[in-house]
Amino acid sequence: MPREHRKRGKKHKKRTREPSTESTTSHIQSADYAQENVEAGPSWIVSHSSSAEVNAEAPFGYVDSEVKAYFRTVDAQIREWQDGGHTVTEDADMDPNEDRRLFFVAALTEMSGKEKELATDPDCSNILERMAYSMDDFARRVFMDRLTGSYKVLVKHRFASHVCQTFMEVAADTIARECKGILPPIPEASENGELLMMKALVLDACEELLPDVPSLIMDPFASHVLRALLAVLSPALFPPDHKSNVRSRRSAAHKARQGPKISVFAPNKENDNATTKLVPVEFKSRANQFVTRLREALGGNEVRALAASQVASPLLQMLLEIEIDQGLAFAPDSLADRVLDGLITRIHEDSSDALVASDYVGTLLRDPTSSHLLETLVAKLPDEVFAAVWRTYFQSRLSRLAVHPVANFVVAKALQRASEQQLAEACVEIEGVSGKIYKSSRTGVFRALIERAGSLRSNEELALKIIYAAAEVTVEEADGQRALVPCLLRVITAEEYTNILETQPSTSEKQAHDVKPRRRGHVEPSEDPSAIKTQGAVLLQSMLRLPPPHHQAVLDSIYAQPMDELIAIAHDVTSSRVLDAVLQSINVTFKEKRKFVMHFIGHYHALVDDRIGSRVGDNCWAFADPYLREKIARSLIPHERTLVGSFYGKFFARNLNLFLLKRDPEQWKAAQSKSKTQPDHTAKNSEASQLPPAATPTTDGRPESAVGKKQGNRKSVPDDEIDQLFEAKLGKMVKKAALKEILGDAAAESVRESAPPKKRRKGDVDEQHVGLRDIMGAIRAAPKGDDNHRTKKTKR
Repeated sequence: MPREHRKRGKKHKKRTREPSTESTTSHIQSADYAQENVEAGPSWIVSHSSSAEVNAEAPFGYVDSEVKAYFRTVDAQIREWQDGGHTVTEDADMDPNEDRRLFFVAALTEMSGKEKELATDPDCSNILERMAYSMDDFARRVFMDRLTGSYKVLVKHRFASHVCQTFMEVAADTIARECKGILPPIPEASENGELLMMKALVLDACEELLPDVPSLIMDPFASHVLRALLAVLSPALFPPDHKSNVRSRRSAAHKARQGPKISVFAPNKENDNATTKLVPVEFKSRANQFVTRLREALGGNEVRALAASQVASPLLQMLLEIEIDQGLAFAPDSLADRVLDGLITRIHEDSSDALVASDYVGTLLRDPTSSHLLETLVAKLPDEVFAAVWRTYFQSRLSRLAVHPVANFVVAKALQRASEQQLAEACVEIEGVSGKIYKSSRTGVFRALIERAGSLRSNEELALKIIYAAAEVTVEEADGQRALVPCLLRVITAEEYTNILETQPSTSEKQAHDVKPRRRGHVEPSEDPSAIKTQGAVLLQSMLRLPPPHHQAVLDSIYAQPMDELIAIAHDVTSSRVLDAVLQSINVTFKEKRKFVMHFIGHYHALVDDRIGSRVGDNCWAFADPYLREKIARSLIPHERTLVGSFYGKFFARNLNLFLLKRDPEQWKAAQSKSKTQPDHTAKNSEASQLPPAATPTTDGRPESAVGKKQGNRKSVPDDEIDQLFEAKLGKMVKKAALKEILGDAAAESVRESAPPKKRRKGDVDEQHVGLRDIMGAIRAAPKGDDNHRTKKTKR
C-alpha cells in the first residue's frame, strides 16, 4: 500500500483524572482575580500582581515592533537631512521647510502617548535624542510635560537617562527665548489642559529629584542628568561649549559616533552657544537648594568619600562651583570645608599660621580622579582660604609635587593665583628639579610660571632662567641661541639636539634602505626623538606673550634658524602655532613683527606651498602694510607660475593679484590700501582672501575672465532702475561688469582693448540685443520638423 494512502490509527484517549479540591480552589481564585482586573479598567490594560517585580529594562512597557520600525525610517530620514545640510529648494511662494515640518508633525503625532516607552527603548532613545534638536519650543514642552512625575525612574534608566540629559541641554535654548519674550504660537484649545512653560517644567523636575539627590549622586546614570540640570540652572558657570563636566568620555564618544545632531530646519535658529543664556531669577535659589540638600543629608566623611568616586566627583565639583559663586564656601561646615577636611573651620577658630596638613587632602593631590576637584577649589576659593591652602599644602613641597604625574596639574592651577612673593618662592623651589620636570615633558608648571610672571610683571627673568637651565641652553652664546627654539619644540636638551643633528643623515639613510612593515595599532615608544611635541610649542607661545624684552630670546632664536629649518617649522601643524604667536602677541612690537614678515621675503613661494604653511603666509600678508605687500608681491613675480600650479599656493596667489601689479601698479596699491583699512584678520585662520579674487593669467597673458571663464555665483549690484528691471527679468543670464569688479575701471578697459576680438559663430547675437537673443535661443531649442525623415540613398 503506498505511503500516501496510509492512515493513522485512532489513539486511545487517556482517562481524565478528577481535579482535586485544592486545584479547583486555585482556578476559582485565579478566575476571580482575572474578573476583578477586567472590571478595574479597559481590556487593553494589564495589571500586574502585587508580588510581580517591575521590569527594570522596560518599566513602562515595550515598544511595538511596528512603531519601532516606523521610527527607524524617521531616524534614517533625519540622518540624511542632517548629513546633507540645509539644502532646500528655494521658492518664493512656498516655505522651504514645509515638507520637513509636515514630516515632523507626523512623527510627533505617532510619538504622542508613547514618550516613556520610547525613551526606555535601546533603539528609539537615540532617535528621540536626534529629534530633540529639531523640535520647536512647543514640542519640547509637550515632551517634558509627559515625562514629569516619572523622572525618578527615568534618570536611573540606562537609556532614558540620556534622553533626559539631551532634553535638559536643549531646554536651555527654550528658556533663554522665553526670558526674551519669544514664545511659540499657542495652538487651539484642547482637552489636555494648560501647558506649562519650560521654566516651570524644569523647576518641577528639580522639585521631583531634589529629595533623592544624596542617592542619585552615586548612580552612574542619574548623575549625568543632574549635571545637565545644574548646567541649565547656572549657565554662566557651565557654558554650553564647556561640557567636560556634563558628559562622560563614553557618552561623548557615543554621541560623536551618532553623527551630527543639529536642527534639520533652515535657517538654524539655535546653536547660539557663544553668548551666555538668560535664566529666570528662580534658578539661582533652586541651584542653592541642591547644595543645601547635600549638606544636610551627608556628613563630612560621606562628602569626602564622594570626592574620590569617579561617578560622584564631577557632580560634587559642579556643586562646589555653585557654592563658591554664591559666596557660601567660606562658611564653616560648607562643602568646601568638608572636602578640605575642616580647614575653613580652623581658619575661623584660630587665625594663626600654624595649620596642620591633612593626609586626606594630600591624597587628593595625587589621585587621578579627585585631583580635578582640587583644581576647581584651588582656582576659585576665596583669597583668604587660598592663602591658607598655599601655606599648608604647597609651600616647601613644590619640589615633590611638581614632578608628580598627577599633582603637577594642581600645582599649575595654584601657580596661576600666586602672589609675587609666592611666585618668587616657587621659582626657587622648582629650580632644583627643573631638569626632572623638563625630561618628563610636564611643562605645565613652566607654562604656569611664565603666564603668572607675565600677568604680574615680575619675576620674568627668574622664570626664564629655570627653563633655560632645564633645556641646558645658554642664550648668550650663538650656538645656544640657535638651539633654543628647536630644543623647546622637541622638549630635549641642547646635547640631545646636537646628537640628533649628527646622526640625522645616517638615520634617514637607514630608513630609506631598511623599511620594516609596521603592525596595525602598534606604536613604537620614542620612535622619533626629533618629533615636535605639543608641550614645547605651547610653552614657546607663552614665552612670546611675555612683555619686552623677555621674549626677545625666542625671536632671536627664530631668526637664527636656517631657512629650510624655519620653513619646516612653518609646515608642521604643531610648531606653526609658534610662528602665528609672533604676529598675534600684543607684547611683540610692530617693528619685530615687520622684521619677521620681511625675513621670509624670497622664500614665500616655498612657504605657502603647503596646507599649514599657506596659513602662515596668509597671516603674514594680512599683517603687512601696502609697502611691505608690494615688496612681497614683487619678490614672487619670478615664481608666479609655481604659485599658480601649486594646490595651496594658488590661494595665496589670489591675494597677490600679480597681473594687476604688473599692469597698473598704482591701481594695485590703491586696492591694497583699501583692503588694509578693513579689520585685520591676523589672529583668525581664514583662508578666504582679503581682496577680491584676482584673474589668473593664462598662457597668452590674458586673465581667465577675458577668455570667457565663469566667475561663479557673482551677483552684480544694480546701478539704477533700468538695471533693476533687467535683473528682475533676466536674472543670472546677463553677466555685468565682471572685469570691473575684479580689476577696476581703468584696468578692465585696458584688458578689453588688448583682448583680440572673438570670432562669431553661426547664430551668435550681440549681447545688447537681449530680446532678439532670447528669440534666437528659443528657435534653436525648438525641435526640427524633419528629424524623423531619412535621407534617401541614391544609386550610383
